[in-house]
Amino acid sequence: MTTTRSFGRRASGLAALFGAGALVLSACSGGGAGAPAAGESGAAPAAEGSIKVGVAMPTQTSERWIADGNAVKEGLEKAGYTVDLQFANDDIPTQTQQIDQMITNGAKILVIASIDGTALSSQLDAAGAANIPVVSYDRLIRDNENVDFYVSFDNYKVGVAQAKALLTGLGLTDKDGAKAADAPVGPLNIELFAGSADDNNAGFFFNGAMDTLKPFIDEGTLVVKSGQTSFDQAATLRWSQEAAQKRMEDILTSTYGGGTEPLAGVLSPFDGISRGIITALQGAGYGPSIADGLPIVTGQDAEIASIKLINDGVQQSTIFKDTRLLAAQAVKTVEAIGKGETPEANDTKTYDNGVKVVPSYLLEVQTIFKDNIESDIVGSGYYTADEVAAGVTK
Repeated sequence: MTTTRSFGRRASGLAALFGAGALVLSACSGGGAGAPAAGESGAAPAAEGSIKVGVAMPTQTSERWIADGNAVKEGLEKAGYTVDLQFANDDIPTQTQQIDQMITNGAKILVIASIDGTALSSQLDAAGAANIPVVSYDRLIRDNENVDFYVSFDNYKVGVAQAKALLTGLGLTDKDGAKAADAPVGPLNIELFAGSADDNNAGFFFNGAMDTLKPFIDEGTLVVKSGQTSFDQAATLRWSQEAAQKRMEDILTSTYGGGTEPLAGVLSPFDGISRGIITALQGAGYGPSIADGLPIVTGQDAEIASIKLINDGVQQSTIFKDTRLLAAQAVKTVEAIGKGETPEANDTKTYDNGVKVVPSYLLEVQTIFKDNIESDIVGSGYYTADEVAAGVTK
C-alpha cells in the first residue's frame, strides 16, 4: 500500500497547461446558453480562459443525487468553471461511457460519485495518463492510484448515529447515548439492513452501526432473530427500495410468522430502503404508525418522503447529510486543484482505497427526529414546512 500522494505532478501539470492567466477564471464562463442539460452527453468545449470540470453522478432516481449534482454544478459555474454534469441512472456502462466522453471532450478535473467504486479502472487510468485530477465524491473509488482526493461525510459516524437512533427509539438509551433509566430488559428483536456491497460507504455505515449495537447484542438485550447479522446477508444491491421490501417480507414470513415474538426495530441505512421496509411491515399488520406498534425504523439522507413519514410518526429517524455543504466542499477542492494547490484535508489516515490512503475532507452529520424537523430541516432552508407536510418538493 502507498500512502497519500502529493498533488504536485497533476496540479503543476494543470497549471502549466492553462498558464497563470488562464487560471484567473471568468465569472461569466459557466454553462450559459447552449450548455447541455443534466444527463446529456457531448458537452460543448470549455469557454476560453475557463477550466472544464466533468461531474459524474450515479443516478437521478434518488432526489439526493439530483440535489448533489445540481449543487456542485451551480457552485462550480459561479466560481467560473465550465461544467459537464452527467447522471448515469445506476447503470455502470453508462457511467463509464460518460466519464470516457468527459475526458475526450476536454475535462481537466473530474468529480465522480461512482455507482460501483471498483468499476472505473480504465477511466481512472486514462485520467492519470492525461494528468486529470480526480475527486471522489461521497463514495470512495477503490483499487486505483489515480484518486487524488475524497470529499464525504464521516461515514463511520453515520452508522454510529443510525444505531444510536435505533437504541433511542427502542427506549434503551437517551439521544446522548446514556442508558435510559426505564430501559426495557429485553430481549428485543431487531433486524439489520445494509447498503449496496459495491458502494464503499455501505461498509462504513454497517460497521459503525454494528460496533454500537454489539454490546447490546452480546448481553442479549437485542436479538437478531433471523440470524442474518453479516454485511453480506444484510446488503441491499443498488440501495433498492423494492429489494429491501422483498427481503423484509421474506424475514417476516420465515422468522416472525407466529407473531409471538414481535419485531421491535430495524436498522436501515437509507431512506429508500426504510420506505420499503415500512411497506413490508405495514403489509404484515404492523402499525400503521409507531404509536400503533410499528417497529422503529432508521434511515439516511433526509429524503422528503421520509421526512414526512418521520413528521407523521411512521419512520423514526434519518441522518441528515446536508448536500449543500458537501457540494460546497467539492467546489473548494476543485478550486484549490485549479490553482495548482493542495486541497485542505481533515483526514489522511482512514480512507484506504486498496492501493493508497486517499486524503479526505469529512463533514459532520445530524440525526433528525420528529422533534427537530422544524429547527434543523425547515430552519436551515433545506425544505419548507409545506414540503414536509406534503412529502414532495416544489
